[in-house]
Amino acid sequence: MSEQSTPAGSGATRKHTALPKARILIEALPWLTRHHGKTVVIKFGGNAMVDEELKAAFAQDVVFLRHAGLRPVVVHGGGPQISKQLDALGIESEFKGGLRVTTPEAMDVVRMVLAGQVQRELVGLLNQHGPLAVGMTGEDAHLMTATKHYADIDGELVDIGRVGEISAIDPGAVQALLDDGRIPVISSVARSADDGHVYNVNADTAAAALAAALNAETLMVLTDVEGLYEDWPNSDEVISRLTATELEKLLPELASGMVPKMRGCLHAVRNGVHTARVIDGRVQHSILLEIFTDEGIGTMVLPDAKDATTDEGAGA
Repeated sequence: MSEQSTPAGSGATRKHTALPKARILIEALPWLTRHHGKTVVIKFGGNAMVDEELKAAFAQDVVFLRHAGLRPVVVHGGGPQISKQLDALGIESEFKGGLRVTTPEAMDVVRMVLAGQVQRELVGLLNQHGPLAVGMTGEDAHLMTATKHYADIDGELVDIGRVGEISAIDPGAVQALLDDGRIPVISSVARSADDGHVYNVNADTAAAALAAALNAETLMVLTDVEGLYEDWPNSDEVISRLTATELEKLLPELASGMVPKMRGCLHAVRNGVHTARVIDGRVQHSILLEIFTDEGIGTMVLPDAKDATTDEGAGA
């Protein structure tokens, strides 16, 4: 029997096509080394929450981080899903000062959608890759405690119902899950120590507070824009990095939707988190691109020089 012949040059072709993959892996090596064992808090939101392909890619990214030796924590809200369910139940959605007025009836829907729908779906996607994800809410184990939040409308404080601000974080349960190799997936609702009610909490704010309490290496906030724009709407040039003080000066000029995200980043880096990043969740695998490549994407916020413990590389 004659030996099967191999087309000339096929081995060389295979080596050639595989080489770029090897280069990508090598490029990731310094970032893998640097972030190994570090906690990364990721705020899941925007289009990534409602697009099936983006949701699947997000889950793959988070599982990759876990298997690469990082300790990812996911915090999520669910504005579009909440609005859809309220509409289906005939409950009117009212907004004041850009915030949803949350009646006790609406709060029941918020809890149901966040913990019973959005969180369950994300936990399921993550657990397709192994017994990794565990869902919880800010109510569990006193993880998040809230106080009632009033909307500031033209200098007047307006009651908007069951909307809260984070007043305390007890990260013990999350730390225990991380130490056990799990991926905590946390819904942004919290119980008040004052009146016992459960409050809807802004997920950007919750993620930032949790990142600080966990002494996380990084806070990552997924958005539907490329990052923080230099001079929007006159330019679509994205600021690749800026310090806490530089960001603080820009806050009054930002579009209302970016304010809680950038305030969260500011809070994080001023309370021990090494970097905070706003990245485009519309790009598949944006988390991996940000953490493990030299270029990085989106906008990175760093502590001021006197507070900084690190300031290296675009993908730092």
